[in-house]
Amino acid sequence: MTEWIDVQDAGDGVSKLVLQRGPVNALTPAFLDEIEAEIARLAQDDNVRAILIASAFRTFSAGMDLKEASAFDTESQSAVVDALNRCYLTLYSCPKPVVCAVSGGAIAGGLFFVLASDHRVATPDASFGLAEVRVGVNFPIVALEIARAMLAPNDLRRLMQSGQPYRCAQAAEAGIVDVVVGPEELQQEALAAARRLARLPAQAYAQVKAQIRGALSADMAAALPENRNSWFNDETRAAMARVLEGQG
Repeated sequence: MTEWIDVQDAGDGVSKLVLQRGPVNALTPAFLDEIEAEIARLAQDDNVRAILIASAFRTFSAGMDLKEASAFDTESQSAVVDALNRCYLTLYSCPKPVVCAVSGGAIAGGLFFVLASDHRVATPDASFGLAEVRVGVNFPIVALEIARAMLAPNDLRRLMQSGQPYRCAQAAEAGIVDVVVGPEELQQEALAAARRLARLPAQAYAQVKAQIRGALSADMAAALPENRNSWFNDETRAAMARVLEGQG
């Protein structure tokens, strides 16, 4: 267990990684570093055969902590871009099955945990969005490439260029969500899915996943040194302020 993550042994080879940076799992460089470190650790643990990512709150993750981000200087902007890229790359490249249990919002940076996972379970109230354009920033390279790999062109266009979210039914139709269950069933269904995946031959699963994702993972890793530049533009702080005030 770390400051913002509770790692639980869920039995049958499943480790449950519960995000608990209240109230909405808003992302910061330090939080992203903790998530990356835990995923990397679990990926190397031979006793772990599947990973389940869940939230301790009604919201899965609201994305970047805008209150903190609005005060970022150039160095902090580079640090958060680097943290986002490394965290998402580690998750996308994880050789083990990863299941996501989603309720409430998985917005902006929060959605990439869903897109990078292997199986997604959600409740009817869940929403899924890429709000970066609304807060005046573009996409870090790893986030962009994961979105391109996991979303159909028209869903990519609608989500990324409008900044407006999909409701759960839309997300299921788009293939962002695999299973929709009631709130009282979410954790049970997600755990059952993780246990099913954990029973598969581990080496074969890792090899097949690498066949699907390995080339893109290598390309993204190679691009990281060139993508540590500042993130904001002349419009960013004003756009973040509007969103924080409920006007964006």
